[in-house]
Amino acid sequence: MPLTPLNRRDALRLAAAAATCALPGLAFAAYPDRVVKVVVPFAAGGATDIIGRIVAQQLGTSLGQQFIVENKGGAGGNLGAEAVAKGTPDGYTLLMGAMTSHATIATLEKGKVRYDLIKDFSTVAVVGRVPLVFVVHPSLPVKSMKELVAYIRSHPGKVSFGSSGAGAPQRMAAEMLKLQNKLQTENIPYRGSGPAVSDLIAGQLHFMAETIPAVLQHIRAGKLRALAVAGSRRDPSLPDVPTTAEAGMPDLEVSSTFGLLAPASVPKDVIQRLNAEVYKSLQKADVQALLAQQGVQVQSPITPEAAHEQLKAEVAKWAKLIAEASIKADE
Repeated sequence: MPLTPLNRRDALRLAAAAATCALPGLAFAAYPDRVVKVVVPFAAGGATDIIGRIVAQQLGTSLGQQFIVENKGGAGGNLGAEAVAKGTPDGYTLLMGAMTSHATIATLEKGKVRYDLIKDFSTVAVVGRVPLVFVVHPSLPVKSMKELVAYIRSHPGKVSFGSSGAGAPQRMAAEMLKLQNKLQTENIPYRGSGPAVSDLIAGQLHFMAETIPAVLQHIRAGKLRALAVAGSRRDPSLPDVPTTAEAGMPDLEVSSTFGLLAPASVPKDVIQRLNAEVYKSLQKADVQALLAQQGVQVQSPITPEAAHEQLKAEVAKWAKLIAEASIKADE
């Protein structure tokens, strides 16, 4: 039967589809051919937002397409993460994730979170990590981590620490210190780092674990005393402050990890292209300088598969601590 104009178009469309299926890499050779949205699941101005904007700007420049940042905060990052997890898996909606925070919430709010962090996401790339630093009010008579532990032991139940949220890395670091040294100390939860740091400076709290950028100016001004950086190496902004390993606590390493995620079903070639472009940008000196201002230690290039293994390791690490320390989301 001869082809009519209508079924001729249908035939051509089917032939094109068949060719695409035969050569799957061609389906996304033009990616991205329209605007890409990068969801930041927290308010503007925070570390995740600033890191996300740096990454989005670099991807836009290298791929010749606009990458716009959309802040979708709420529920400790869950609202934005859920929106991406349930979005169209075409590579045009991505998540700038605070991987450590998402990983702790995955356990703390299990049954309430309406997405599976491991199954519903592909990890495009780990951008880097921001180590935490243990700080105390200057009036506290301690100048090292061991002295802090001794002080807490001699004042059981009377020493308090602040944290910026139930599942925040800041809280997890203090809980890890507490568990490893069998200490009795109280967590005072805040809605963000700013109010907690302010109360620590005012003497309403005794100590905190906080990201370096959030407290650096206060350390330099003498309003807070730094005891140790909870990272694998000393931080260049605090060269005289030892790591927790150097302070005699090698297992007390906590960083806030940031990475770019996508819905799990996004085609692999799109994930790989994004991965390559992220790490290409992270090798630039100017980009590293911008991220260093946020305290970010840049991740060396790794595959998407290796990046996803890091996400799995984060979930396992904090699930273990939360279980052993009996940490609750509402405490």
